[in-house]
Amino acid sequence: MKYKLLIILIIVIGCTTPNSKNENNTQAVQNKYEDNWESLSNHNEDPEWFKDAKFGIYFHWGVYSVPAFKTEWYPRHMHIKKGWSDGLVHKHHVKTFGHPEEFGYHDFIPMFKAENFNADEWAELFAKTGARFAGPVAEHHDGFSMWDSEHTPWNASDKGPKRDLTAELEKSIKKQGMKFITTFHHARNNLYQNEKGEWTGHYDGIIKDSFPSLLKNEQNAILYGYMPRDKFLEMWKNKLFEVVDKYQPDIIWFDSWLDQIPEKYRQEFCSYYLNAAENWNKEVVIIRKQDDLPLDCSVDDLEKSRKNKLEDKVWMTDETISKGSWCYTEDLQIKEAKDVLHVLIDIVSKNGVLLLNVSPMADGTIPDNQKDVLLKMGAWLNKHGEAIYETRPWYTFGEGPTVEPEGIFQNHEEFLKIKYSEKDIRYTTKENVIYAIVLGKPDALTEVMLESFAADKLPEPIMIKQVSILNSDKPIYWDLNKQGLLLKISDKYEDEMAQAFKIEYSKAKTLAN
Repeated sequence: MKYKLLIILIIVIGCTTPNSKNENNTQAVQNKYEDNWESLSNHNEDPEWFKDAKFGIYFHWGVYSVPAFKTEWYPRHMHIKKGWSDGLVHKHHVKTFGHPEEFGYHDFIPMFKAENFNADEWAELFAKTGARFAGPVAEHHDGFSMWDSEHTPWNASDKGPKRDLTAELEKSIKKQGMKFITTFHHARNNLYQNEKGEWTGHYDGIIKDSFPSLLKNEQNAILYGYMPRDKFLEMWKNKLFEVVDKYQPDIIWFDSWLDQIPEKYRQEFCSYYLNAAENWNKEVVIIRKQDDLPLDCSVDDLEKSRKNKLEDKVWMTDETISKGSWCYTEDLQIKEAKDVLHVLIDIVSKNGVLLLNVSPMADGTIPDNQKDVLLKMGAWLNKHGEAIYETRPWYTFGEGPTVEPEGIFQNHEEFLKIKYSEKDIRYTTKENVIYAIVLGKPDALTEVMLESFAADKLPEPIMIKQVSILNSDKPIYWDLNKQGLLLKISDKYEDEMAQAFKIEYSKAKTLAN
C-alpha cells in the first residue's frame, strides 16, 4: 500500500513540476508556443479587447526625472562634452552637480525617493482620463529597474524609493478595471562591440573612453551596461521573464533598438510570455517598433507620428503630453487638451490605438498642468466615448484640409505642428451607427457637410434613420443628398474641443424589402 502511494505521489509531483525557462517561475506554463516565428504566428496579436480599448497611458518616470533637465536621455548626454546641443547637458551637469566622475548618474539614485507617489491616486486619475490600460516604463535605457528585481542590484525595491513601484501600480491599475502595460527600453543598455568592432549601446563607448573610473566599481558597471555580451543578454531576457511572472502584464511594449537583441532571445521572450498568458487564460499583446518583431505576432508602433491613411491591421502611436522631453523637466511645455484629443480621434479613425505618455516629477507628483489636460480629455470621453470605444473604422477615416505627413518618427516635428480645425472630420462606426466627429467647434448656424456620404462615394446605398448630437437633446436638421449628408442645428454647439454626431442608418436594400 505504501509503495502504491509513493508511486501516486511521484506521478502527481511530476505532473505539477513547472515547465519553464525561468528558474524563479512557479507556474506551470503550457508550451503552446515554440521559440520560432512560425509557431508564434499562431498568436492572435490584436485581440478584441485591445481593438476596443483605443486609449492607454504610460509614463517616463525614473532616476532621470531627478535632474529634470532637458531630456530623459540625461544619463547619456551628461557624458557628451560636444555633440548634442553642443554639450548642453554635460555643461549643466558639471556646473550643477560636478564632473561625472565625481558625481555620476548612479549618485542620482538615492535622490529618487518617490516620496509623494500614490499608486491609487495615479490609477484613479488615469481612469478619469478615459484610459483603458495603463502602466510604467518598467526600465528605460538607463539600466534602472522600476520593480523588485533579483537580476540587477539597480532596482527600485533595493535602491532609491526602496519600494516595488511596479507592484503598487499593477494592483491599483487593475483595481480600476484597466489593463496593465509594462514598457521596456533596455535593449540598448549594453556597452559592447558589434561585428564591425564599433562600440555600441546607450553610451556608445563614451564612458569607457572618457570616464573609465566609473566602470572600476563592478556594481556601477552593471548600471552602465558594461558587461560581457552573453551576460547582458541573459539579464535582458530574465528581467522580462521576471516581470511576466510577477505582474502578469496584459501588454508588453518595446522601444526601438530591439533589433540589437539576437533573434533567438526575442523568440524565447515571445514564446515565454505567450505561454504564460495561456496559463493565465487571457489574451495579451506584444508591441514593437521598426520591424523588430514580425507583425503576425505583434502590433506595430509609431513614435510621435501616425498613419495618414486607414489601415487594415490595428496599430499604435506612442505620443507624449508635452512638446519636449518624455520625462519631467523644469521647462516642460504641455500641449493643449484639444490637440491631444484630436490626435486620439484621428488615430482611432484609422484603426489605431493611442499610448499617451505622462511626465511625473521625481517625487511622484503629476503636475497640475498635465492633470488638467488629462481631466479635460476624460470629461470629453465621458460624454462622447460612445464614438471612440468599441468602434471600428468606416470605409474612410475622414475628410478635411489637414493632411498628416508621410513617414514616421523622422517627421515627428511636422506632426507636432499639425492643428486640426472644425473643417476636419473623422469617422468611426459600430453596428448600424456611423459617428462623425468634427475636430473643433463650428460656428452657430453653420452647415456641416459630410462629403463622405455622397452617393458616388458610399460603397453601398444607405438610408438614414436618425441623426443626433451625442449627449445632447438639441434638435438637428439633416438632409442626405448627392453631395453628402448636410447637418445643421438652430443653436450653438456646446463643446469647445470636438462635436460628435451619431448617424443611425440601415442599408437601402434592407428597407426596400
